[in-house]
Parts: sequence; C-alpha cells; structure tokens
Amino acid sequence: MTFRVTQQQGLSNALSPFRVVEQSGREVEWINRYLDQQRVRGMADSTLRSYAHDLLHFLRWWTTVQKTSSITQTALTESTFLDYIRFQVNQSPPTAAANVNRRVGTAGRAMRCEFPESVPLFAPGFQNWYWRQSRLGYGRLRPALTQLRVKMPKRVIVPLSVDEVARFWSSFRTSRDLAIIGLMLLHGLRSCEVLSLNREDVQLPDLQIRVRGKGKRVRVLPLARESVELLDHYLCLERPARSGDALFVCLKGPARGNRMTSAGLRSLFRHHRQATRVMQANPHRFRHTFASEMVRAGISLPALMQLMGHTHIQTTMVYVQLTPGDVWEQYARAVAKQIRPVPPPQP
Repeated sequence: MTFRVTQQQGLSNALSPFRVVEQSGREVEWINRYLDQQRVRGMADSTLRSYAHDLLHFLRWWTTVQKTSSITQTALTESTFLDYIRFQVNQSPPTAAANVNRRVGTAGRAMRCEFPESVPLFAPGFQNWYWRQSRLGYGRLRPALTQLRVKMPKRVIVPLSVDEVARFWSSFRTSRDLAIIGLMLLHGLRSCEVLSLNREDVQLPDLQIRVRGKGKRVRVLPLARESVELLDHYLCLERPARSGDALFVCLKGPARGNRMTSAGLRSLFRHHRQATRVMQANPHRFRHTFASEMVRAGISLPALMQLMGHTHIQTTMVYVQLTPGDVWEQYARAVAKQIRPVPPPQP
C-alpha cells in the first residue's frame, strides 16, 4: 500500500492544507484529524508539513509491520515505539538521533490525540519519567518532554570559513541573489524568514528591516550598510514593477513577479554549491556563520538572542564555543589587567 503527502488548495481555514492520502486518494483519517487539530491551534504551514511527513514515515513502517494502515488502541503495545526506534537506528546509514526523536515525538502526540483515554505507553528499557535542569543550571528541575528519546550527540557549530564564503559569494551575479545571501550572512535570517519578507518590511531610510520569525513573532533588526546597498540595487534595477507585496520574487519565466518559493531557493543554493564546490553552503550554515562571528566579535548573548529570534537564551548558548586560541587570548588579556601585590622595597 502506497501513501503520500499532498497539499490541497481551497480548504477551510480549520483544515490542514497538507493531507496524508493513499494511492487511491482516500485520506488516512487518524493522521489528518491530528493535522487538523494542529491547524486549529495555529501551527504554521511549515510545521504542519513537517508533522505530515513524520507521520507518513511512521505510517509506512506501521503498515509494513502490521499489514494495515488502521491504528487501534489494542494494537498499540508498550513496545511499539521502541520497535519503531530500532527500525530507524538499524537503517544504513543510521537515522540521525534528532530525526528519530522528532518522529517518535510526533507519532506519540498523534496517538494521544487519537486515544486520549488510553494509558500512557512506557516502553521497556526507558524510564517512565525523569527530570532535567536548564543548560545554564538555574531554576528548578522540570519534567522532560518525553521518556522515549535517543541520546543525541553534542551539537557542534561549524561555520563557513572566510575563503568558503568568498568563493560562494563571488558566484552570484544578480542583485536579488546577493541581497538574499547578504541577509543570511550579515543578519542571520532563516530561509523562511527571507522568503516571507514583504516590500513594506524593508525600511531603507531608517536602516532597519521587520522580520516575521517562528511562532509569528516579529522583530525589527538594524540593516548593515552593505545590505542597504544590495537591497537598494535590487529594488531599483531588478524587481519587476508589478510584483505585489513580496520582496523577493521570480525574475524570469511565467512565474515572473511571483513570490520566490522554498523550492526555488533550494535550487539556487544547489546550483551554486556545485559551481563553487562549497558543499557545506546552505541557508542555515550562513546563519551559523553569522552567529559565530558575532560571538567572536564580543556581542552580548541577550543582543544575539534578539538578532537571531530565539525564544530561550539556552538556544543562543550553542554558539558560545571557544577554541584554544580564544582561551589563550582571553587569558592573556585578563592577566594583563590582573592586580598584583607590589613587592616590598629591598633594604
């Protein structure tokens, strides 16, 4: 049995535009009910698409094991999710721990919504409940979100080097593409934030830009001089006159003047990665590069948190990674300012 995710237009605002359907077109009701519930909660379309693909992965595994797409309360044993974890870990290459945890968490929430009266499932080998503290060590212990988690390796931020940025930057020719890269590299914008920008969000006389981030949170960021020049060139020379509200639009073909899509942005980066051989260049790697450079320049964590659009400062703390050279430099600077006792005069 074949399943897929489709995006449907013209549905009610209370229904998710992303639907999981069978090959015949019949909907998988228990998944789409969960997606509709999340739509009512106000989840973004990108989040709904992620949930749909996570549940599609779980459904394909479930169908292979149980030979049916139906989910029943009696069929869910305490080892179901543990078997699902084993299936992903045994893949070659193994599925990343973050992806495993995300898929299991999404499937678990969907199960609880489908069978709210059921007893919580605890797989053998996992603790029923445990407590965790914040990364900074303050506050009371809080219950963890789930007990079914694979240990994740420590996240290491690897920014692009100066040479890699220069090579990738030099391959672009249009002002639109240079402005997009500039907003990611000089301001740390996410790809979805860049694509959702409107013309009215750019306030060049005030040297600032209004960005809509995750959770529909709006933040106002200062614009660097280089970004102002790139945006001004794009708006004056390349952007079609009748382009609606969107800031970044298609410049060629039948879609000329329409808002640039995420697929178009991925295609743009893919082409330039192959042309420059900078295979690690992607929108989020530019965001990491921006944050790492800001930390090395001495910006405060609250200021960087505001620039990055983070909700919790623990997320911003990921970028504070000192190299041995940084440690020696700061040690030398501290020693130079250290107050030493004056030795007594010699008789």
